Amino acid sequence: MKEGRELPVGWSATRLEEVTEILDSRRIPLNADERKARIADKNESELFAYYGATGQVGWIDDFLFDEQLILLGEDGVPFFDPLRHKAYLASGRFWVNNHAHVLRGVAGLADQSYLASYLNQLDYTGFVTGSTRLKLTQAAMRGIPVPLAPLIEQRRIAAKLDTTLAAVDACRQRLDGVAAILKRFRQAVLATATSGELTREWREERGKQDSTEKVSLGEVILEMRNGLSPKPTMSPPGTKILRIGAVRSGSVDWEDYRYLDLSAQEIKAFKLQLDDLLFTRYNGTLEFVGVCARVGDLYDEYVYPDKLIRARCDLGRALPAYVEITFGADNVRSQVEGCVKSSAGQKGISGADLKGIRFSLPPIEEQQEIVRRAQHLFTLADQLEARLTSARKIVDRLTPALLAKAFRGELVPQDPNDEPASVLLERIRAARQAQAGAGKPSRRGRPKAAAAPEPINRNAAPAPSEPLPPDLLAQLMRECGALSERALLAASELDPASFQAQLAHERSLGAIGNLDDDGQELLEAVG
Repeated sequence: MKEGRELPVGWSATRLEEVTEILDSRRIPLNADERKARIADKNESELFAYYGATGQVGWIDDFLFDEQLILLGEDGVPFFDPLRHKAYLASGRFWVNNHAHVLRGVAGLADQSYLASYLNQLDYTGFVTGSTRLKLTQAAMRGIPVPLAPLIEQRRIAAKLDTTLAAVDACRQRLDGVAAILKRFRQAVLATATSGELTREWREERGKQDSTEKVSLGEVILEMRNGLSPKPTMSPPGTKILRIGAVRSGSVDWEDYRYLDLSAQEIKAFKLQLDDLLFTRYNGTLEFVGVCARVGDLYDEYVYPDKLIRARCDLGRALPAYVEITFGADNVRSQVEGCVKSSAGQKGISGADLKGIRFSLPPIEEQQEIVRRAQHLFTLADQLEARLTSARKIVDRLTPALLAKAFRGELVPQDPNDEPASVLLERIRAARQAQAGAGKPSRRGRPKAAAAPEPINRNAAPAPSEPLPPDLLAQLMRECGALSERALLAASELDPASFQAQLAHERSLGAIGNLDDDGQELLEAVG
């Protein structure tokens, strides 16, 4: 909610601390070893969810809460990513560590789904601190502005968001399915290209036999050389030197480079040329070790680092583009991964191991046809992937757009008959003030109930110490609206025993009834 923005009719500007009860004091953090020891030998039925900043992080053998609550990340949360959740609802019996604030929407004032959705679209600039690990302190959280709609409208908004955001998520899942199909399609092209199936009809049309042979990489290259080891600089002068991340299977990112000051002799020895093959020698992730990319276009002078290996093919035996395709296929990739060794957190492969990788090699003419057909199919896949990327961007914009629209009052129609949020706020403030004053001498000369009374003995019903109006409690709720039993006790200024007697008396008269407000039991005046 931005300062100065006019709220819809019936809405009120308030703060998060006014519309929630903050239950952070009940959190208890447990480390992984403690949790592991506590759940050892326990049945699944004996375990409860253990929640952290962004969701469930494990299990525990006990619970701290048994209701639906809002959990809002305190630290380690992507506060500035509009597509990631910062708040979520937890229900039933569960435990929360100290990385998530625990909030309960005030009954009769704030819908919990409405608040959680609002907190997920909030701009947290100015509320979180830290650079590497962002933190939302409780003090800052209390001051978060909330545009409060009438309660009935909050529920309409929450329901509408549930259905529309579910549809957006379903669309996102379908797009993810398309991405998986494209990935399988590319692997199928590579498999048929390297098995001879892609050109089977081509051979039959020309009356050619399948004369594919098995060779090792070392048999079809003229040279293999590791790159340069000096540390490069971010800025010129110097020669452009690729970074290891510039090489991925089948592609080179020519914008991913640094600079290195070299002699003319070094440039000559390590300068990249068209049709050079580059292999990644080291990486922290297995899937990026030993991948191959061909230098298919070259618009400037580049050299390469020691974490890359350059190979040059014997063009009379193997086309570089064909070798690049071959090293992307699953059967060759599995050989590469079998040669990878780990050391000091890095995974690597040697040039000698790469030279030993074996693959099928057809005659040059068939290699040319395989490359032509495979590149045509990859171009189609690239076009579909570009459209998929565009569709994903559109879908990714839908969620923040819908949330923003919801909290501008534009997602659902407004009803002038809804009780304004300002009235709700005043009623809750009055009840809270009554609770805050509990324990002070009352105007009737009787002590007020404590702010946090012990559980009420519902079986006790002694007579009040002095005559009271027969509908005292009902009158309070006509003024304040439906209240929980504890809030009504505080507002009544009665001691617990007198309160129970009065409550039983008014129930017997039919002046007070029960109201189930989204699972929260409230009392209300009848008639």
